Amino acid sequence: MRLVILGGPGAGKGTQAKRLSTTFSIPWISTGELLRAAIASGSELGQQVQTYVAQGELVPDKIMIQFIRDRLMQPDTQVGWLLDGYPRTAFQAEELDFLLDELGQQLDKALWLEVSDAMLTERSLNRGRMDDTLEIINRRIELFREGSLPLVDYYEFRDRLLRIDGNASANQVQQEIAEALQGID
Repeated sequence: MRLVILGGPGAGKGTQAKRLSTTFSIPWISTGELLRAAIASGSELGQQVQTYVAQGELVPDKIMIQFIRDRLMQPDTQVGWLLDGYPRTAFQAEELDFLLDELGQQLDKALWLEVSDAMLTERSLNRGRMDDTLEIINRRIELFREGSLPLVDYYEFRDRLLRIDGNASANQVQQEIAEALQGID
């Protein structure tokens, strides 16, 4: 199973991704975790990434696709994977498709967690991360909204999109995802 999970900051992507990873025995690839690890390493790339993350801005596509390429080439991803936090734009989705073609893989489904802005803000504030200030959260939601409609259209046009009501409880969302994925190999 090869999946991407989409939704705004605080949509519950991490919670659902963790559950799906266990259910399908596939690695959960969180771009947030990849970026935080790069920043923590103090590497030159990590320092570049820190500049964008600290301002609530998106990391440039060229850097992100390299992170994804490197991760999808690891041995544990050969049976499947779940991407969380990438792609965020239609351009990135297209780049991902090109990469998957190159790797001889194909995306099964894109799970779209639809969540209101008010709920995204509330959940993000409740996470308690240092970089989750109201100003940065609002900027992330704004960037997310700018890129999300073309992204949803991209996957919908390719018949890969599964719309999920992400405003519900984590268990209800999990149940809806399980029902939507039934019968997909």
